[in-house]
Amino acid sequence: MDPPQQLSFADAEYANKGQVTRREKFLNQLEGLLPWSLMVAVIEPHYASGKGRGRKPFPLNAMLHVHVAQIAYNYSDPGMEDALYEIESLRRFCGILLEAVPDESTILQFRHLLEAHGLAGP
Repeated sequence: MDPPQQLSFADAEYANKGQVTRREKFLNQLEGLLPWSLMVAVIEPHYASGKGRGRKPFPLNAMLHVHVAQIAYNYSDPGMEDALYEIESLRRFCGILLEAVPDESTILQFRHLLEAHGLAGP
């Protein structure tokens, strides 16, 4: 069993803020509406396994959440990267830590992967 992680100052401050924002409400609704496991299952055969050379890929579920949030808020790739650095509720929705935010080229490559396999929609 893993030892419990220590709460960071940012986590403690966020946990004690006292009010749920409109963004958080929207992201919570979005989390409940979409069939995440089904979408992951469709994309997974095309996603990098992380074996071999190079950087370890971000978890597929996290990148899918980033992609959906990017569409929902109409962010550009650099804008999405900035938003992930700036907005705690968005990082929480995506399951990403501040120390491990995907850069704009990683976000772009994920979108291109979806497009290349006809998984990004019309």
